[in-house]
Amino acid sequence: MSNRVQLQPSGKEFELSDGETILDGALAHGIGFPFGCQNGFCGACKAKVVSGEYEYQDEYNAQSLTEDELANDVVICCKAEAKSDLVVEVHELVAVEEIEVRTMPVKVSKIEHLAEDVIRLCLKQPEDESLQFLAGQYIEVILEGNRRRAFSIANAPHNNSEIELHLRRVDGGLFTPHVFNEMKEKDILRVEGPLGTFFLREDSANDLILVAGGTGFAPIKGMVEHAIEMGMDNHIKIYWGARGHDDLYLDSLAREWADSHENISYIPVLSAADESWSGRRGYVHEAVVEDHSDLSAVDIYMAGPPVMIDAGKSAFSALGLTADHLYFDSFEVAGEAGR
Repeated sequence: MSNRVQLQPSGKEFELSDGETILDGALAHGIGFPFGCQNGFCGACKAKVVSGEYEYQDEYNAQSLTEDELANDVVICCKAEAKSDLVVEVHELVAVEEIEVRTMPVKVSKIEHLAEDVIRLCLKQPEDESLQFLAGQYIEVILEGNRRRAFSIANAPHNNSEIELHLRRVDGGLFTPHVFNEMKEKDILRVEGPLGTFFLREDSANDLILVAGGTGFAPIKGMVEHAIEMGMDNHIKIYWGARGHDDLYLDSLAREWADSHENISYIPVLSAADESWSGRRGYVHEAVVEDHSDLSAVDIYMAGPPVMIDAGKSAFSALGLTADHLYFDSFEVAGEAGR
């Protein structure tokens, strides 16, 4: 049996399964519910139950709630589960400054070659601690001597037990050669995040154009998966630019999105395609320009190499796109490395 939870003041709703805490249910549905330790100690996940019945799965730190909060049905949501439908009042996290940046150890859980020079690296977070992030943000991997390399998070916030990264090999780099040649599952890394102001503004009613260059597809993937999970009905056009077809390392996934969702379109664009390619050719920002005469009423997100970002900013501005509706993440060369 499940119970329904409605959040105020946003009006968002989700189902809770038997034995599932309020916090776990909210996070599983991609909601920016505040949390910290996830073990009942810190009190970061407390919220007021306006109506309905609940009970605690097990003990929590009694000092997390004041007597006044207890009297007013404020609960520790990482330990509380619903016994009926609930209305819960909580301040949802919608902005970068509201999310805590953390440093933590993570365990390599999967190393998968997506292309000759691209690896999907999955990092398992500690059971008692996890990053809360917005779709599109990035983390930094902390190396010896506190040197850092930045990588976009490729999964959506509702699926945050692991962190998914897409790494392109950089010959002579400080980190990626190690990943490609030496790293093994169960290796431990230290990471810090989430970081960055490149994230999906899910409250916008505008149509969305998402432009990826190379591994710039990583944050775009996280955004699309989050939009699907949240039931966003904005029309979403995904443009993915690469040199050859093999560089579209998750092409089948993007096509699956478009086939399964009426509001999603996918346009791959190759700049150095061979004769067998029947799709769009040229530079990815040029394909956007060819398809639109007016960009004044859309939101555009771009992630990829600086040359793509610069060309897109200029071309899209000429078609009416204003700076407050353009969001971008420039993947600097040193930066597979730092932003």
